[in-house]
Amino acid sequence: MKRFAAAFLVLSWVIMGFSFTLLVPMAWDWFGEGGRNVRAWAWCFAFTLSTGAWLWCRTRHSAREPTVRDGFLLVNLVWTVLPAYAALPLLFVVPGIGWTDAYFEAMSGLTATGATTLAGLDLLAPSVNIWRCFLQLIGGLGIMLLAVAILPFLGLGGTQLYKAETPGPMKDTRLTPRVAETARGLWVVYFTLSGACLVAYRIGGMSWADAFMHMCTTVGLGGLSSHDQSFGYWASPQLEWTAVLFMALAGINFTRYFMLWRHRSLAPLSRDAEVRAYASVLLAAVAVVTVMLLAERVYGDFPTAVRQAAFQVVSVATTTGFATTDYLLWPSFVPVLLLFLGCFVSCAGSTGGGIKLVRMLVLIKLARRELVRIIHPRVVHPVTLDGAAVPRDVIGAVMAFMLIYGGVTVGLTMVLLASGMDVVTAFTAVIGCVNNIGPGMGQVGPAGNFGALTDFQIWVCSLAMLLGRLELLSVLVLLTPQFWRR
Repeated sequence: MKRFAAAFLVLSWVIMGFSFTLLVPMAWDWFGEGGRNVRAWAWCFAFTLSTGAWLWCRTRHSAREPTVRDGFLLVNLVWTVLPAYAALPLLFVVPGIGWTDAYFEAMSGLTATGATTLAGLDLLAPSVNIWRCFLQLIGGLGIMLLAVAILPFLGLGGTQLYKAETPGPMKDTRLTPRVAETARGLWVVYFTLSGACLVAYRIGGMSWADAFMHMCTTVGLGGLSSHDQSFGYWASPQLEWTAVLFMALAGINFTRYFMLWRHRSLAPLSRDAEVRAYASVLLAAVAVVTVMLLAERVYGDFPTAVRQAAFQVVSVATTTGFATTDYLLWPSFVPVLLLFLGCFVSCAGSTGGGIKLVRMLVLIKLARRELVRIIHPRVVHPVTLDGAAVPRDVIGAVMAFMLIYGGVTVGLTMVLLASGMDVVTAFTAVIGCVNNIGPGMGQVGPAGNFGALTDFQIWVCSLAMLLGRLELLSVLVLLTPQFWRR
């Protein structure tokens, strides 16, 4: 422990900081539910704070700049330990829930996946739904990014943590000269968008409680809801179009919004190749699904067809996971297309999961270059994005990521198949969890949930969510012998 004492020191601060998030559902229980479960929330708050303080006492003399190894170990510890603390109140407040389901629910919340094992959401204590959804707001941009923002005030740097946590291949790109300023800038953008979403939902007809919960899960691109019918509960075109807008906005790289505000210009968005591709793919997918719904007479009028198509496409493609209907009943091409889109459409630097569109752009341009080289072996044809050549080490990292992504997806699918799960449910459950989409197909489709899975299968899916949230390499690097060598 002495070797990684600096990582455990920062972990102690993260745990103590996380304990105060439990005051949100506790306050709701006290003022909104008459204090029915306030003791459970208070006990969990005290336990989390005291264990964080105990760890700080053990490591308080180990303050130093975290190394690369400290950063990766710390990120993994945060995303495995905090779900355990987040699961504790669920054990006390949700009737009949076990530790496996509680940890899965907490992991789903913090990784902004949106998968759930719970049914009867409308009957749960409102403080529980507040907590489930609030976890997605916390986890959407990353708890470690918040830690990076406050580390300078603790006398520690955060460069290595920022690199370990930031999604996408371009991890060294900064908005400001200091990493902490970058992190704080991203949080300002994040909460500004969240506030706008909250007000829009309230104007659209939601109660303040529902508006807050669905703001958390929309901007966090998590997709958990306080209703079993998800957005179908309201049957409101206005709310659905509002959700489409904010899900689409949250799927864009948040650094672009920061640059947009700094330069007072739309150029950072319009000139970004990833953003242009993102908008093009979403619009094309909505058009294709709309045409198919009309051709197959799923809906008889164009406004309904385009609204339903836009909602499901944007929801799954951005890895949110909301639903207004059971799209598995649509022509089979559509749900498969939606899952395919969920694997790669979200932009790097957004709250979405998956491969990230920038990696797909690099791969497509790399494939195009190789085709050109077949005809012209001596031609110089670098891979470029936004007019700049992509460094070789970035291309190598993208190739390694895709290889590991494919291997993990196949490996976890085989594990679920060996446990007795059918092939459709197994494959789409892994796709839904690794890409942090939430729903899949079969038993885990939008009209079902993960509650029918065995404990072993649920733990496999929990691991898949962790791998997806930390983009595989940040987790698997801990399994290499080189990481543990001095």
